[in-house]
Amino acid sequence: MRQLLGLVLISFFMTSLFMVPFIDFLFFLKRKFERKLPKVNLKNESPIHDQLMKGDEKTPSGGGILLILILTILSTSLALFTKKIDQVSLNILLFTLLSFGFLGLVDDVKLIITRRKGKFLGLGRRYLLIIQTVLALAVGTMLYFWAGFNNIYITGLGNFIIDLWYIPLSAFVIVAFANAFNISDGLDGLSCGLLTICLFAFLALASTSLNLTLASFIGIWLGGLFAFLYFNVWPARIFLGDAASFGFGATLAVVGLLTGKILAFTVIGGMFVVIVASSLLQILSKKFLGKKILPVSPIHMYFKYIGWPEPKVVSRFWLAQVLFAILGLWIGSQ
Repeated sequence: MRQLLGLVLISFFMTSLFMVPFIDFLFFLKRKFERKLPKVNLKNESPIHDQLMKGDEKTPSGGGILLILILTILSTSLALFTKKIDQVSLNILLFTLLSFGFLGLVDDVKLIITRRKGKFLGLGRRYLLIIQTVLALAVGTMLYFWAGFNNIYITGLGNFIIDLWYIPLSAFVIVAFANAFNISDGLDGLSCGLLTICLFAFLALASTSLNLTLASFIGIWLGGLFAFLYFNVWPARIFLGDAASFGFGATLAVVGLLTGKILAFTVIGGMFVVIVASSLLQILSKKFLGKKILPVSPIHMYFKYIGWPEPKVVSRFWLAQVLFAILGLWIGSQ
């Protein structure tokens, strides 16, 4: 416990130390490139969503890059000095974080040098999904062959050995959470707040199972998130960006898979499931019914659309996530 608390504090102070200079650097890059590049008028496919996001283009994106670097450096350093760390699990976590983070970096760079006009500016959605699937299958293969995962445990039903089917199942979960996290990153403090609550629940599960590697990784992650949230809550001075959105979402999925309790993991990440489900229903509704079921999606943007102040939406979603985390812990403890 003492080591875990120390890791949280070290990560917090290191992130706090570099965050302000990093924000200033991103502001510098944003001003520099916006002066040089001509304004591009993109096709306005979501006018309501764009109107609700108006003003956010002034805030730089890409703050999550610093969090990825600090999480990687501290986790790697811990592995060098602590023999009890499971190198296989840590390598899988870091591969997921860095590979999905690099994929999102393409969009981050585009967001830094141009005005914020939505997601998927660097790559088309189809190509992005294909690359995500390939990376997720690689991670699933590592979990199966390196870490020895070949089963799913469902509370109340028991343990099911699924052998090679574990690879596509885990890949689906990873891609789903990578995109769910990215979609949730639309209001100040929302995605990082939800992630922080999820990680506390997973920290409890990792601690009860005496998983030092997972607990240490989560502790370092939490320390950085605490420092980042100070600058990310309303009114935000910095946005997370796609590098961290994809990287954090995919890594959160791997953390859940490493606990071995997929039902508890799904419930703990309940608000991310709700958010991505609202976007999926909107897409299916437009495709098959020819109309939208909501004026705007995802669901948190709908509440902002009907007049809820942004801090109110975020705080309510945080509270709902706390309940999901408690329920997930209850399920996972059985």
